[in-house]
Amino acid sequence: RAVLLERWHALLIANADDLALIMTAEQGKPLAEARGEILYGATFIKWFAEEARRSYGMTIPAPTVDRRILVGKEPVGVAAVITPWNFPLSMASWKVGPALAAGNAIVLKPSELTPFSTVRLAELAVEAGIPAGIFNVVQGNGVVTGDALSRHPGIAKLSFTGSTRTGIAVMKAAAET
Repeated sequence: RAVLLERWHALLIANADDLALIMTAEQGKPLAEARGEILYGATFIKWFAEEARRSYGMTIPAPTVDRRILVGKEPVGVAAVITPWNFPLSMASWKVGPALAAGNAIVLKPSELTPFSTVRLAELAVEAGIPAGIFNVVQGNGVVTGDALSRHPGIAKLSFTGSTRTGIAVMKAAAET
């Protein structure tokens, strides 16, 4: 996983100018700021590539001598990620990087206002060697698509960034499953 994430990081750096053009076209962020966001987002992928190498368990000192506390790290399954329009690539990489490093599959739902940069992000992940079906992007209306992801029984973990009102709705829907 670390090697694949490192390849993805390198592709993000190599494609930063093209990604910045896409982001600027879809949301109007100044080109220099868009490029800065991409480079910033790429640092998360690099960070979690390194963390993937350290995904082992540990023993924690117990409060009494007759106990032992062991912590293991393992994937939880499919993680749904819902990102906002204003930082589409940095927020996606911040959420997707650790989930992939831990061995989870991803379903990323970008804002319907900024889908193109996220699709390119996923294409670069596949180009880096992340297997098809591991990093998925679904698009659609925020309420409809976000609600479907939030309620889906196959989603083991959900990460949302957006408005408080929408966050409350997402949390209520996810709590049912």
